[in-house]
Amino acid sequence: MKINPLILILLTGALAQCTSSGIPVKAQRYNALTVNTTIAPTLVVNGENTHDIVKAYRIAIGDIMGNIQYHQSGILKEKTPCLYAGLLYGKPWTRDAAINIWNGFGLLSPDVSKNTLLAQIEKDDTGKNMIAGQYWDKIIWTLGAWNDYLYSGDREFLKFAYQATQNTLQQLETEEFSQESGLFRGPAVYGDGVAAYPAIYTHHQSEDQTGSYSGIDQWAEVNEDLKYPKGHGLPMQVLSTNAVYYQAYRLLTRMAHELKEKPEKEWEEKAENLRKSINHHFWNESKHNYDYLIDSFGHCDAQESLGIAFCLLFDIADEEKVADIFKTTVVEPAGVPCVYPTFERYRNDTLDSYGRHSGTVWPHIQGFWADGAMKYQYHDIFLHEFNALTRHALRDFQFVEIYHPTRETPYGGIQEPYLKEWTEWFCAERQTWSATAYLRMIFQDMVGMKFSEQGITFKPFLPDGINSMSLLGLRYRNSTLDIHITGTGTTIEHFFVNGLETGNFFIPADSNGKIAIEINLAGG
Repeated sequence: MKINPLILILLTGALAQCTSSGIPVKAQRYNALTVNTTIAPTLVVNGENTHDIVKAYRIAIGDIMGNIQYHQSGILKEKTPCLYAGLLYGKPWTRDAAINIWNGFGLLSPDVSKNTLLAQIEKDDTGKNMIAGQYWDKIIWTLGAWNDYLYSGDREFLKFAYQATQNTLQQLETEEFSQESGLFRGPAVYGDGVAAYPAIYTHHQSEDQTGSYSGIDQWAEVNEDLKYPKGHGLPMQVLSTNAVYYQAYRLLTRMAHELKEKPEKEWEEKAENLRKSINHHFWNESKHNYDYLIDSFGHCDAQESLGIAFCLLFDIADEEKVADIFKTTVVEPAGVPCVYPTFERYRNDTLDSYGRHSGTVWPHIQGFWADGAMKYQYHDIFLHEFNALTRHALRDFQFVEIYHPTRETPYGGIQEPYLKEWTEWFCAERQTWSATAYLRMIFQDMVGMKFSEQGITFKPFLPDGINSMSLLGLRYRNSTLDIHITGTGTTIEHFFVNGLETGNFFIPADSNGKIAIEINLAGG
């Protein structure tokens, strides 16, 4: 039997677009991939694959890979590979998912990243896709989704994220936005424990009640007379959370441009108004830095390091504020503390300790603070965080959740549990966002990859003692990068792409195939 060549060509093309199950590739990618597609690039430092930095990097990769588990939640229809928050946490969390992908896991596996994000989406009563998770900081999902797009170029998923972000922002604006202050109510990004907050948020305020609780979301349930009458009832407005809302509005506009849709004019207006409100309410001229939170109980002027880092990274702080921030932000031997100082109820004449979410050092915050330092060329501040995290990983053979600020040991801190039994809490092992924070420092700060819709701009940094660094087999969209850096410092003397010198230090987003990048720094 003769077969028409044209029919054969058409059949071949159709089969090439399908999996063995007959599902179109495009449709399958839009939902979820059920195969673990994670690939870790190889790092070489000073020509060695056993250099201390390489060993810490390999420990980080091991912690991350071990936390990829088959999982089903949200709108996932079956168990698919997802990235868990850590060894002791049996599921992904919204904030962890977003931060891990943003930190660089999205480069290791855009597909597992997308699965993890889809696990944090639920449908509301009308069938709309909504971001799930603890309400106050769940909009950080948008930042993870955007960076997954920058790494993968998956426009179908970007379109999905664009709509889910709009749906969720509309809900949060209705429930938690304050017209009076121009800020969103709710606790701090990641601050789900009462140890992150002043004493009024730690217990029943009614004298006829006893006991306590550890989750900040319980405060409104047991303090009816004090809770805010709208939304979830927590009256505080926090620096980090509002910084993330600001960035989400900005990203909506960028998403629209990428999808060739007309952005709503109000998104940029809301972002700018929020930036002004953040600087108006949180900037403390007397201490030359940002305050932590405002509320009706007296406010809190403590140092919230994650919020400060976000203000640096999102350009909320102007140049004058930036200089003040780096002069006044307190850093401990183990790294920048999450909140400083710890609250007096945890550290006083009779108690020598730190709160779980105040005074302690959390590596995911170190990663953002270090990144902010590199953005403004504060190399010593970056190296303090990077060297501390390297040192701790080599000692512990893992990246843990929290460190004691001065002893630098794994430390869970204390927090008010039920009936105020003051005991030290656990410190989670092999914590994913601690490991991806280390990847962030290497990928974005030392190798110096700055991702945008257009591609990757390189701004590397090799400190004294490091005269070469290679990152091999890094997947980026439709290309695979082998990056070789020699010299020291930050000044690029020569930049070669596949043997040809170029002066723009840039790899376009539409690049294909194997790409060899050689960067010669002027120092060394």
